[in-house]
Amino acid sequence: MALPVASAADAGMVNINTATAQQLEALPRIGPAIAQRIIAYREKNGAFKRPAELMNVKGIGESTFLQLKDLITTGQKARG
Repeated sequence: MALPVASAADAGMVNINTATAQQLEALPRIGPAIAQRIIAYREKNGAFKRPAELMNVKGIGESTFLQLKDLITTGQKARG
């Protein structure tokens, strides 16, 4: 049986929908305060559907997102 697409494609990436604060803090430019904001945002608004939604979190702008985009996933299958 084949592995689910998300598991194979996302190997080694941090899932921003399930990551702990410690896992988020391992990412570049993410400290304890922003990690907590990410967790609070997803608890309030539900799962991130696209990685770019991370820019809705206070403290994460475009420059930070550009550094993170290849390191994070939402676990959602990409739609063509």
